[in-house]
Amino acid sequence: MYSIWEQDHFPGPQDVVVAGAGFAGLWTAFHLKQRYPKARVAVLEKDFMPMGASTRNAGFACFGSPGELIADAGTMGVDTMLKLVELRYRGLQLIEKHFRPSKIDLDWCGGYELFPEGSTDADRLREDLTYLNTLLRPVTHLRETFTDASGAIGSFGFGATAHLVLNRAEGALHSGRLAERLRRELRRQKVQWLTGIAVTGFQDAGNFLRIDTNQGIPLQARYLAVCTNTGTGNLLPEINVTPARGQVLLTSPIAGLPWKGTFHADEGYYYFRNLGERVLLGGARNKAFEAEGTDERCTTPFIQEELERFLNSVVLPRYQGRFAIEHRWAGIMGMGASKHPVIGQVRPRVFAATALGGIGVAVAPEAGRLLARQIEL
Repeated sequence: MYSIWEQDHFPGPQDVVVAGAGFAGLWTAFHLKQRYPKARVAVLEKDFMPMGASTRNAGFACFGSPGELIADAGTMGVDTMLKLVELRYRGLQLIEKHFRPSKIDLDWCGGYELFPEGSTDADRLREDLTYLNTLLRPVTHLRETFTDASGAIGSFGFGATAHLVLNRAEGALHSGRLAERLRRELRRQKVQWLTGIAVTGFQDAGNFLRIDTNQGIPLQARYLAVCTNTGTGNLLPEINVTPARGQVLLTSPIAGLPWKGTFHADEGYYYFRNLGERVLLGGARNKAFEAEGTDERCTTPFIQEELERFLNSVVLPRYQGRFAIEHRWAGIMGMGASKHPVIGQVRPRVFAATALGGIGVAVAPEAGRLLARQIEL
């Protein structure tokens, strides 16, 4: 039972309550305060810190590898694929616009995709890259977003790789530092920051919403922005968001690591990068889609063994026995009915930015901006 003073003052009536303090929620609150500096905004996070995918990922600043984009064009259509790429690319630009790269370890080091032997021939790959570069020119403003970098396969030391493609518009960042910079900016703008509190329901009271929480703290707000993957289905069952676990491992330092950058393989289902002289590798959920459709934040022997197989046979075949696995973890992504995220009004006074499809680092800045533009205070 809370006292009358707590009930009346903490956190007090809000203009907007944001449910979820991952990147979607942080960027939504950030853009709301940019648009409405005097707005009363509270961000609620069910854990003591965000523990979904925002700070449990691989630290990629990417908008899609050529293999993924070609596959997406085939399944969702060219126009929808391009809209999704543009959403991601604009998000990356917003990160650099608002935060000094050195403060978040943002490095436009380039992203690569590995194509295994037998996956495609040189002529088909050349045609695909020409096609994609023409489509992406209005988005990235680069004459060639993708270029053939197969000549580097030998010096990089990759195994079982026939072709290598460079994406000049991608890079890496420190997800934790970006999240902290966003939180620091929100605190400076006097956004209420409440951890250990989850939104469990809401009722329309006419001119405002009554918002229920797991702590029994009564909240009142003009609007609710649902920006959480794992809780969206309970709050808004009309939005189909399913969990997808992404598992990651990190090696010990490897002296003389011959490459630097971010890398993808198998349409983005495998991804790795350097973290100094260590290798960070994640993915392989396509080997067990059903088992990895869970919100349990734990690693599993099956996926970790597959990641180690890929690490030893493809990424570091020349370094077997010269490193150890130092760290393993998992994050939970939110997948929607399509790869395009849900951004906008869902019910009266209720908005959502969710189902970011495992690429929230890039999508969330623009998704938050678009959502904030739709909320009229």
